[in-house]
Amino acid sequence: MNKEVKYSDAGVDIDAANDAKARIRKLARETFTHNVMTEIGSFGGMYRADFGYMREPVLVSSADGVGTKLRIAFLTGIHDTVGYDLVCHCVNDILVQGAKPLFFLDYIASSKLDPETIAKVVEGLARGCKENGCALIGGETAEMPGFYAEGEYDVAGFIVGVVDKSEIIDGSRIEEGDLLIGLPSIGLHTNGFSLARKLLLETAGHSVEIHVDELGCTVGEELLKPHRSYLSALWALLGTGTIKGLAHITGGGLLENIPRILPQGTSVEIKLGSWPVLPVFKVLGDTANISEQEMYRTFNMGIGMVLVVAPVNAERVREQLEKRGEKNFEIGRVVKGSRTVSLLV
Repeated sequence: MNKEVKYSDAGVDIDAANDAKARIRKLARETFTHNVMTEIGSFGGMYRADFGYMREPVLVSSADGVGTKLRIAFLTGIHDTVGYDLVCHCVNDILVQGAKPLFFLDYIASSKLDPETIAKVVEGLARGCKENGCALIGGETAEMPGFYAEGEYDVAGFIVGVVDKSEIIDGSRIEEGDLLIGLPSIGLHTNGFSLARKLLLETAGHSVEIHVDELGCTVGEELLKPHRSYLSALWALLGTGTIKGLAHITGGGLLENIPRILPQGTSVEIKLGSWPVLPVFKVLGDTANISEQEMYRTFNMGIGMVLVVAPVNAERVREQLEKRGEKNFEIGRVVKGSRTVSLLV
């Protein structure tokens, strides 16, 4: 008689999956608001759409991943930051249209579920959701043996937010003469890691444990610095009409992301030296022969969010930012052109 074959013989551990789900359920509940109508584990997450305070509510959604920053988590064994990165990245992506987050769902897949590791990832997700007033209402945890390398996983997220139609920020009002205000990043955030890893770990030959004096920390600590959310900094300015455009500086850096919000017939000039470039970008630039153009279209270079405002509103906006303890820099202006970014010395 043939031996009974179980799912575990194919590499899928249902008991480990149930353990991971139990941990996730507890963490997710901590993010729930009164609008959440289902428990974690339901086939679909339900969220009460209570938008009586809006005349024409518009839902705004976005999906993203953490990219190869995950490789640093694998190398360091630190897994409680990448989920936080993911939430903040997604929050910023809908924030540029003036939306405030409502709820978030995640997808975590690995070759073999390790409940401890998954719990750490979800801890970061939950922390990011709580800080941004966003409910973690569901997701998917998949065990896929033979698909991912042992000990590795991937994580992705989906966010939904809302904005009143009259308060949407879409860049359509941007015009020549408007000013650019930059808000600082903490580090690389979640972009440019394929190049950063090549430069620091291969070209320079560093390990993640090596302390680099110019960075003031280890390579791993620098590369795992969180992707910050700008929701708190901009909260009081949303709906005021003073912000004409917002650009989240993600993949493509300043050169590729700012044009995404520019109307036809406009371009941008950025004044180099108008904000402090973080040490990590100087270290990366000095490691190999990389052109200035390549640096500014790969990395955020110390600016994580760009606001476009009319000159008449610039002082008011900057004062509001400073009241919230937010450093900010006037980094450029809008000129006539064909939706490009020029770097001025």
